[in-house]
Amino acid sequence: MKNSKHTHIFTSESVSEGHPDKVADRISDAILDQCLKLDKSAHVACETAVGPNVVVNLGEITCDKFKKLNVEKIVRRVVSDIGYDRSDENFDFKTLRHYNFLHGQSPDIAQGVNRKSKKKQGAGDQGMMFGYATNETPSFLPVSIVYSHELLKMFAGLRHSGKLPWLRPDAKSQLSVVYEDKKPVRIDTVVLSHQTTEEGADKKHYAILEKLSREFLSKTGLVDKDTKFLINPTGKFVIGGPCGDSGLTGRKIIVDTYGGMAAHGGGAFSGKDPSKVDRSAAYYARYAAKNIVAAGAADRCQIQVAYAIGVDRPVSFCVKTFGTAKPGVTNAKLEKMLASGKIFDFRPYELIKDLKLLKPHGWRYEETAAYGHFGRDKFPWEKLDKVAKIKKALKI
Repeated sequence: MKNSKHTHIFTSESVSEGHPDKVADRISDAILDQCLKLDKSAHVACETAVGPNVVVNLGEITCDKFKKLNVEKIVRRVVSDIGYDRSDENFDFKTLRHYNFLHGQSPDIAQGVNRKSKKKQGAGDQGMMFGYATNETPSFLPVSIVYSHELLKMFAGLRHSGKLPWLRPDAKSQLSVVYEDKKPVRIDTVVLSHQTTEEGADKKHYAILEKLSREFLSKTGLVDKDTKFLINPTGKFVIGGPCGDSGLTGRKIIVDTYGGMAAHGGGAFSGKDPSKVDRSAAYYARYAAKNIVAAGAADRCQIQVAYAIGVDRPVSFCVKTFGTAKPGVTNAKLEKMLASGKIFDFRPYELIKDLKLLKPHGWRYEETAAYGHFGRDKFPWEKLDKVAKIKKALKI
């Protein structure tokens, strides 16, 4: 008698660039980009709140050329780029009110980060960060989060091009994927909630959204006749964006990372310069996990790294491979490799230098703010340049 396969369903969601929380994230990261352009040593912890026709900035910024920072100009440009350009929707880049309450960084925090020797730079905060990778997709991310992002990016492209002029910026997607013996085999349910104009809020237009969704996801080979598509299941989605709901920086941390498939330390990314290990160490942990999986050490790898504020060396590492490690590779061996610092150096100064996080080339932090921080080759934490060293160290 054959053993029955172990089956389960896993679900991840994504939100579009026009979702209120993502509007806030993008504004915060656009401000960060400009600060680093003015002063590569800038320390930034920028928060953004959005609501009906209003944007508020709060937080701390230390930048030598702070007076040259035109925050309101950045805000209006970002909101325009996203596509909020209609005054009748009560969130419009031309008419919104902007309030700026940004101020300098606390000297108590700064003294732990700013050392006489830059190489001794301490972590900007205590806490734990996680990195994760799986070989189930070419981008080393779970199927459910990859295609939740890609579906919304496809519709954003059609909206920006004018091909679907009745679409508006706010949207959510959700994919439920069936796994058999830990391998994705089919998409069970697709949920798409997309803001439309009043003219686009009917069954005819929703049928177009379903048709395009089915065609797009069929390319994955995971859609079958039983895959369910739920399009704007409330029946209408016209009032959206910051007019429909408020938005805050850092409120979509699972969307930003691994769709719930891996653990999360709780720290958000957007609006923070690389001295904040909430962001930079999470990027570096992803970098390490991806290279470990690409080296064939395991099919899945999750890395936890923890820091004390003001201290450069991590206080701990914890690796999980979920029973997928190759013979001779143990979690303890991977932890020892990471702690040695020979292949991956998790000290803030070193990891920032390794990934060139203070001098972005060919990318901007603003680009990370929507559709996930991981899985796009243009970001330096996605490079696969440590594979050979890992194979040698682990004797794979």
